[in-house]
Parts: sequence; C-alpha cells; structure tokens
Amino acid sequence: MNNLLLGAGLAILVTMALALIRGLKGPEIYDRVLAANVIGTKTVLLMALVALLYGRPDFLDLALAYALINFIGILAILQFVQNREARRQIERATEKGRT
Repeated sequence: MNNLLLGAGLAILVTMALALIRGLKGPEIYDRVLAANVIGTKTVLLMALVALLYGRPDFLDLALAYALINFIGILAILQFVQNREARRQIERATEKGRT
C-alpha cells in the first residue's frame, strides 16, 4: 500500500512540475493564474497524502485551510486582473477622445 501511495505522490509532483512549466511559459495571465490554482490544489492533495502516509489527521486540517486560502487568493488575483483590464480600456477610450 505504501508503494501505491508513494506512486500517487510522485504523480502529483509530476503534475505540479508540469503546471509550473505552464505557469512560466503561459502567454497570458490567465494561463499563469490557472497554473497557480493547479499547484495549490495539488499541494492540498499532497498534504492529504502525507497525512495518510504518516497517520497524522491534523494535516488534513492544514490542507483544508490551505485550500480555502488558495481559493480566496485566486479569486483576489482574478479580480485584480479584471479591474486592471477595465482601467486600461477606460484609459484607451479617453486617449482616443482627446485626439
């Protein structure tokens, strides 16, 4: 059973590495935000796996708290990006009106 759990942990680490590559190469901000979300979710899975391997159910509480922080953080980043895009559009419209 431990070999199966270690294999699952390795698979999670591989997907985290792939998400990191996507985040670094992503042409748009949304690719990077999605990669950050995937890494956060995989971190929660990895923490749950460690809790199962070591028999520490208190790690599950930490994983749940991290999941909530990850969710709120991603929402905040997306709201910031949306507001920034709206400000840029307003600035472009005012500059076109001046010329």
